Amino acid sequence: MDCLHQKIDLSVIRTDYLQKTLTEDSVSQNPIIQFHLWLSEAINADINEPTAMILSTAGNNNRPSARVVLLKEVDESGFTFFTNYLSRKGRQIAENPYVALTFFWKELERQVRIEGEAERIDPKESDEYFHSRPYESRLSAAASPQSEKISGRDYLEKLKENLREKFSEAHLPRPENWGGYRVKPCLIEFWQGRSNRLHDRVVYELQSEGGWQINRVAP
Repeated sequence: MDCLHQKIDLSVIRTDYLQKTLTEDSVSQNPIIQFHLWLSEAINADINEPTAMILSTAGNNNRPSARVVLLKEVDESGFTFFTNYLSRKGRQIAENPYVALTFFWKELERQVRIEGEAERIDPKESDEYFHSRPYESRLSAAASPQSEKISGRDYLEKLKENLREKFSEAHLPRPENWGGYRVKPCLIEFWQGRSNRLHDRVVYELQSEGGWQINRVAP
């Protein structure tokens, strides 16, 4: 039978979450410290791609789009990732800087949601990270007209080889249209899966005076 005509009953797919609990009293008063704790646990658990996060953006047309990017730094100033400024996400951020990030570590039955404003980081920071990457990755980033329609993979390969012929490993410059964004959070939610869908959710909201208010919200 054609797979398109096979009905899959998605309503019976269930996973019960039993590993851990999360309370307002058990978390750090600082959400960045709490995030570091959870990220460290995800790394130590050998989770595949623990820094992978879904970046959701929406431009002037208010139509959201989402994709997976990699977190490269997190500190009190925010969450940093790198991309092509002329990509779809880059164009949407230019129109509307308010974005959302989502981490899901299924092995730990945990999710983190972050809402905030994205801004470009200092070009020197982008230079430092770009030149820390492997040569092949730098060539790919510099060659790719990200999000643009292209004739095929051969076109990309040719662009990359042209750059290789033009620039040695030591002399390949960071493209002006490639660099980092830092998401300055105004809301961070920690979600811990619990049995029978009665999950734990603890939300930090940034206050006007600069501190964080912590609340439990219903699942």
